[in-house]
Amino acid sequence: MSWFESFILGLVQGLTEFLPISSSAHLRLTAAFAGWEDPGAAFTAITQIGTETAVLIFFRKDIARIVSAWFRSLTNKAMRSDHDAQMGWLVIVGSIPIGVLGVTLKDQIEGPFRDLRLTAVTLIVMGIVLGVADRLAARDEIGGRHRAARERKTLKDLGVRDGLIYGVCQAMALIPGVSRSGATISGGLLMGYTREAAARYSFLLAIPAVLASGGMELKDAAADGSVSWGPTIFATIVAFAVGYAVIAWFMKFITTKSFMPFVIYRILLGILLLVLVGAGVLSPHAGESAG
Repeated sequence: MSWFESFILGLVQGLTEFLPISSSAHLRLTAAFAGWEDPGAAFTAITQIGTETAVLIFFRKDIARIVSAWFRSLTNKAMRSDHDAQMGWLVIVGSIPIGVLGVTLKDQIEGPFRDLRLTAVTLIVMGIVLGVADRLAARDEIGGRHRAARERKTLKDLGVRDGLIYGVCQAMALIPGVSRSGATISGGLLMGYTREAAARYSFLLAIPAVLASGGMELKDAAADGSVSWGPTIFATIVAFAVGYAVIAWFMKFITTKSFMPFVIYRILLGILLLVLVGAGVLSPHAGESAG
């Protein structure tokens, strides 16, 4: 892998990881359109450590407060009713579905789920779901001629049931094209949470899964020497820097703006992908491991 390739792939990872447009799909398409050699699953998982490090730093105060409260709640019963301590447990609970499904569906994830035609369909379908969820959120926030605005839920309203539903939504991102943030944010909006609450929990929920996946790939890569370390580390740094900027922008964007630009983009990209595969321009398995 060249340094230029690592820069572009790191840039794509940082730009798309937190937006509801599917980073895995974009990494695959970048490699396929550029005609580059497959960078491998290890490269992708390791560069995701860069973007998750951006989450750790951006939400450092929240994370430090949650971790501290959670540890204290293990020995102090009075702390177990504390919201931050409960958030620690809810992140753990929400991480269960992706752990279970990631193991039980491993063969499908590495096989049939990688087909670009399925990726295109999930881009379109999840785009529509996100659009519907966003529309419902806007209706609650604005109200209408014959209905008053309705207050939406915040993270203080999050319980075990909703945490598990969030977790199932996150697990759907095991299929390229779904988008981890897109699925969890859509799930949150459909359950009645504010845009900011849905996005914040989405980012926090991704930390255990992504760091665990990246850590395992890092361990395996160190053992078998399958990764070009220089370009991979460079791409990880690029993904971190760009990812941090995207988080800062995105959290401000969703407080006043609709998700509709992302909805339209997903649908158009999915249609384009179906056309290109149908016309034989792209193989259904092009850039397969890049995502």
